[in-house]
Amino acid sequence: MTTVIECIDGHYDVQKTSYGETYVWCPEHVVLECDCGQRLVLSASQTACSCGADHVALVREVLVHQRAPHPWEVDYQEWRKKQGEFLHSEESYQLELSRLD
Repeated sequence: MTTVIECIDGHYDVQKTSYGETYVWCPEHVVLECDCGQRLVLSASQTACSCGADHVALVREVLVHQRAPHPWEVDYQEWRKKQGEFLHSEESYQLELSRLD
């Protein structure tokens, strides 16, 4: 029986450079033990074991609910609250345009 050992969420690594910061995406992955006894590190794009077993269904099931926010997402949401601005829907935008005529 295939066993999930560890699941690592996708995340951004921040690397300091001479000109600022660089954000490097590290995709989510699953560490599991195949029926053949091998330990594998699998991701959404790599789901097969060297024994021929494909663990695509298990990998998708484990990774389906994982999503890492962008590093600046929290800052952006705070900025939006401070500004008091909300995005207009297409319908309200068209209504505003029609009033200009």
